[in-house]
Amino acid sequence: MARKKISTTVYITPEQDERLKELHERTKVPVAEYIRQGIDLVLEKYAHHLPGQRSLFDVTK
Repeated sequence: MARKKISTTVYITPEQDERLKELHERTKVPVAEYIRQGIDLVLEKYAHHLPGQRSLFDVTK
C-alpha cells in the first residue's frame, strides 16, 4: 500500500525541469518520484544534523 503524500511547491531551474522530463520520458518514472528520491538522498547525507538515536558504539560524547 502506498504511503500518504503531502503536496508542496518547489522551484527548480529550467534545466532541471528539462532533464527531469527527459528522464521521465525514457524511464516512465514520475518526476515526483525522482524528486522524492533526491530529498531522501539529502536527508541521508545530513542525517547527523537531525535528532535521533545515537549509536551504541558512538564514543564521541
